Amino acid sequence: MAILSWLPRVCRRNSFRRFLPQSINSSRASPLLDCTGGSTERLRGFTGCSSLSAAPGSLPKGLTIMTLATDLADLVEETPNPDDEKAPESRVKLKRYLELRVKKRVKEHYVDGKFENLMMNVIANPETLEDAYSCIRLNSNVDISSDGHTISFQSLADELSSGTFSIEENTFSISTRGKVKEVLVLPNLKLSVVQEAIRLVLEVVYRPYFSKISHGCRSGRSHSTALKYIRKEFRNPDWLFSVILSKKLDAFLFANLRSAMEEKIKDTCLLDVIQRMFEAEVLNLEFGGFPKGHGLPQEGVLSPILMNIYLDLFDREFYRLSLKYEALCPGGPLGEEVSHSSLRTWFKRQMKCSDNRDEKEPGPRIFCCRFMDELLFAVSGPKDVALGFKSEVIDFLNNCLHLDASSDAEISSSTRCQGIRFLGTLVRREIKETSAVKAVHKLKEKVRLFTSQKQEAWDRGVVRIGRKWLGHGLRKVKESEIKHLSDPESLLNQISSFRKPGMETDHWYKLLVKIWVQNLDAKVVRSEQLIFSGIVEPALPNELRDSYLEFKKCAERYVHSETATTLALLPSSNHSPAETVTKIIAPVYAIQKRLFRYGLATYRGHPCAARLLMLQDDIQIFDWFHGIVSRWLRWYSYCDNLSEVEAMVRYQLRKSCIRTLAAKYRIHEDDIEKRFDVELSKISSSVDDLDEDIGFDSSEVKKLCDDDAGAMTYGVSYSGSCLLSLARMVSEQRPCDCFVIGCSAAAPSVYTLHVMERQKFPGWKTGFSTCIHPSLNKRRIGLCKQHLQDLYLGRISLQSVDFGSWN
Repeated sequence: MAILSWLPRVCRRNSFRRFLPQSINSSRASPLLDCTGGSTERLRGFTGCSSLSAAPGSLPKGLTIMTLATDLADLVEETPNPDDEKAPESRVKLKRYLELRVKKRVKEHYVDGKFENLMMNVIANPETLEDAYSCIRLNSNVDISSDGHTISFQSLADELSSGTFSIEENTFSISTRGKVKEVLVLPNLKLSVVQEAIRLVLEVVYRPYFSKISHGCRSGRSHSTALKYIRKEFRNPDWLFSVILSKKLDAFLFANLRSAMEEKIKDTCLLDVIQRMFEAEVLNLEFGGFPKGHGLPQEGVLSPILMNIYLDLFDREFYRLSLKYEALCPGGPLGEEVSHSSLRTWFKRQMKCSDNRDEKEPGPRIFCCRFMDELLFAVSGPKDVALGFKSEVIDFLNNCLHLDASSDAEISSSTRCQGIRFLGTLVRREIKETSAVKAVHKLKEKVRLFTSQKQEAWDRGVVRIGRKWLGHGLRKVKESEIKHLSDPESLLNQISSFRKPGMETDHWYKLLVKIWVQNLDAKVVRSEQLIFSGIVEPALPNELRDSYLEFKKCAERYVHSETATTLALLPSSNHSPAETVTKIIAPVYAIQKRLFRYGLATYRGHPCAARLLMLQDDIQIFDWFHGIVSRWLRWYSYCDNLSEVEAMVRYQLRKSCIRTLAAKYRIHEDDIEKRFDVELSKISSSVDDLDEDIGFDSSEVKKLCDDDAGAMTYGVSYSGSCLLSLARMVSEQRPCDCFVIGCSAAAPSVYTLHVMERQKFPGWKTGFSTCIHPSLNKRRIGLCKQHLQDLYLGRISLQSVDFGSWN
């Protein structure tokens, strides 16, 4: 009785529903089916095992006999239909919900290790096309519950099924202005829906087969997982190097790509459609071209998944090479105290020969991390092993994959190089500071601070003595003597003409000092301290001057001394070998360079006003600066020098925003800070506060980016911010609708898109769209207020903009 009373409560739980067949969950008309799909005759055979059925007379009065079949029959009425449940409200959860629906359709056509007839049965399905269009609208931050689409999904599905869908008629091209034409072919709305449907299907097919070293633009693997993988898996590497790929997709590469896809997909119609897209030049697939992951139009929707499919061939070759070098090289790591897979250990033991190997000697280890077409390698072992491994990698990429692979530099020592560029950051190895090293560095910092204070005091004293000396000399010159000098070209005669009637004496002396400094060529001599030091210091007592110089030399010698030498001075110094750790460094210099190119700072690094934003509303100006800050802090949140980036954000962008508003209203900067104190405070917020302000749940975004939302948030969270200037206001005579896909709202303004630079791979990812195709430069787009804010804050990307609205 205890079992039977417990079972209905368990069956009511949501966790038990997944064990029930589809017929029980979805059909209320067949309550006689049991959990294995049989009839109640099979269940009646188990009633004899129940204590209730065995002794019916022993039941209390009023208690009926309950069997397992009766419980399951009642369960059907209590369990709600999953299709009737309310759909999730979050954008990311909605995309996951839609992709799971597509995944269910794809799994039904898995036969004998291959997926068959995906075009006819899955892609050319009105429900799949509608789900793909809903995903596009979710990327555009458009409410999918509204009926804003103008596509007949049934007719589109019929065209795909019959093979009459024309790729060329559903594309449009944009070219640059000038003699040199660069053409960019983009899909229209129908072709975009078809591409998104194909992407969803390919994601379902290939996701289980991608390796763990592959990151970027797919579910479960993003920029953050790549950086965490480097920190966790790159254990004590001795050598680091990267490989640069460069090759545009041609007919030969596409033939190899198609043959690779035929290993998992048995569908000629689907492969033919992708080939027709390639022939129409709408795929825009280029290895080593523009940096991937910014959500820019030239990246294409299918480019990331197709690139991952093609480079998956290299991932398999990497595992073969790693087993070769780690298992067959002398000194295999059989006795190495590091974590490695059991399969790899077994393979090494099977391949071990009867030669003279020292099992305690650690062998080479090979590491790799790939983010799309960016490759980073690390080798733990001798340099000749690293050189041989690098040679084999480049040979495979050049000869087997037919890509133009080359290394930007020689193999660098992990502890001596400045860093290897990867994902817009610098990856390098540094010595981990022990408690003794931290104590020494703390003492060095105190000595450096004490020395700088003494230097400032010395400089102030020299300047004060020099000014007194100059003022004393100038006071002795009488104006009557200056005016009657015989030489009218003399400096003193020229100085006398600057004295105005009623001028104060102190002001007069300051003016004399200024003119005297300018006469000494101030372009060469940059400060008064350098001028007076050459005059005052030689006149000081020798003992005072020599003691200060000796103190300065000793302090500099101690500050710049090696850590190992300084540790020897400590009584409890530990002479054990130093431990190295992997550091991810954000390129602060590259960020400063982007600020200059976008007109937010001078060439010396001083913040200035953004002239192109002055004609926009105040809230739009704040949104643009707020979006830059959120992208920076989110992209560099895994870097070790995040505090340095945050300090730059707080000063540079906040000051540039203040000066932009001050130039707009022509008032002082202090008044701007008082008037917009609340808005300006958001620019200096932390990462979590920024996510809440722009509409992201910080905990959800971090979890999704780390676990299972690499493809769902692709092109949104880390998209580059573009610079838009107001072109004109929309009137009744010249109407305009919003260019965002799926949006039917009217656009109150038209904006001009500015491409500030045309840098290609390997470009630094710094929060700006540094790699927009030049054909999009000076293009005008209409945006409603909501989507302009979404574009500035990073809720949508330029892939959501339909540039074919105005041909």
